[in-house]
Amino acid sequence: MRNRLKELRARDGYNQTQLAQKIGVSRQTISLIERKELVPSVVTAMKIARVFNVPVESVFIFEEDLE
Repeated sequence: MRNRLKELRARDGYNQTQLAQKIGVSRQTISLIERKELVPSVVTAMKIARVFNVPVESVFIFEEDLE
C-alpha cells in the first residue's frame, strides 16, 4: 500500500510530531507509516485523512498484486 502522507504533511506544514499529536499516536508511528513499514488501523487512517480534509483513498492507495 502506497501513501501520500509525507507529501500531505509538507503541503500543510506539519512535521511528524505535530501530526502525531493531532491524531493521538506517536511520532514513530507516523514515521513507520510513511516508510511503509506499518499499515495504519482504519481509525488512524480516517483521522489522518480528516486532518488533511481529503478522502482516505487520497492518502492511502491500495495496489493489488497483479501477478
